[in-house]
Parts: sequence; C-alpha cells; structure tokens
Amino acid sequence: MSTPLYEDAVRVLTGWTATSEDAELARKRTLALLADGPDAMTRAHRAGHVTASALVVDDAGRVLLCLHGRLGMWMQLGGHCEAGDTTLAAAALREATEESGIAGLVLDPEPIDIDVHEVRCGAADGAPAEPSVHFDVRFLLRSPAGATERISEESADLAWFTPDALPSPLASGTVRQIAPALARLSQM
Repeated sequence: MSTPLYEDAVRVLTGWTATSEDAELARKRTLALLADGPDAMTRAHRAGHVTASALVVDDAGRVLLCLHGRLGMWMQLGGHCEAGDTTLAAAALREATEESGIAGLVLDPEPIDIDVHEVRCGAADGAPAEPSVHFDVRFLLRSPAGATERISEESADLAWFTPDALPSPLASGTVRQIAPALARLSQM
C-alpha cells in the first residue's frame, strides 16, 4: 500500500534537477530503490532506505553541524523517516528541529543534494545495528536570526562553522551540499 511519504519521495526525486553529477547518480540510484515500493522508506528495508537530512545555514553563511555521537564525525542534521512524516522535506525539518533545538527554521522544500552511503543502523525496535545503506535526501534550512542551538541526545557536540573552516573529521558528502545551499539561501 502506498503512503503519502513514499509518493512524495517519488514525485520530488523524479522532478528534481540534481546539483552535481554525484547527486544525479544518487538520484537515479534512489529512484531505483524506490521501485521496491513504500518499504524503501523504512528501516525494515534492510538493503537500504531513504533518509532525510538538512543543512542549517544562518544569514551570515555559517553552517550548523553536529558531531554525531555514535559515528564521531561532523555532519548535517537528519535521520530516519518516521510513520507520521508525509513529505521528505517535513522529515528533514522535524529531524533538524529535534537535533538542534532551534524553533522557527525556514525550510526550502527542494533538495540540495542526495548522498548514498553505507551505514550500520538498528531497526526501529532497537535491534542491534546491521549493515545497510542510507539514500539521504538533503534539504536547506535557514536559521532565524539570534537562534540558540541545543545539543540533543544524538550528538556529542553542535557548532556553527564557516565554509572555509570546517571541522574534522567530516562525514563524506557534507562539503558537497554547502555550495548549493549557499546559492539557494540567497533566493529564500
């Protein structure tokens, strides 16, 4: 049975013009995964599943990154889609709001990147982490002026960085989304 989230993912990725060659390859791979049906949106689809994340940017062009507690790498905010999510963009906004503690983030509903990467993630029922693949659709969120971030349980740290002074170690694919995000920020 189809779901609104699955239908949104197919619609968004079918119509999206990728921001790089790597993102275009990831878009095609994600659409191929979605051919498996709505289960491809959930952790139950162990071969891989669609996730949603967001690069939070402020008006000065700084990016908010989290030091992922389990992975020990700096990256954008985001994660697994949940049963109540109806769009990928809304899932990214929900995840970023939960992980940053920032209210009033402004969402750009068009993706800025897609990244496909291997992970070890547990099932929703808390089962041990197993190999899988995240097909991560990434969005831009603009932080309101004067916002104060708050570290969540999932992060070891949370901090703002300028694009020319990013922290290390940095998760693969993180840098690739900064240029399209900053270009889009000027249009929001």
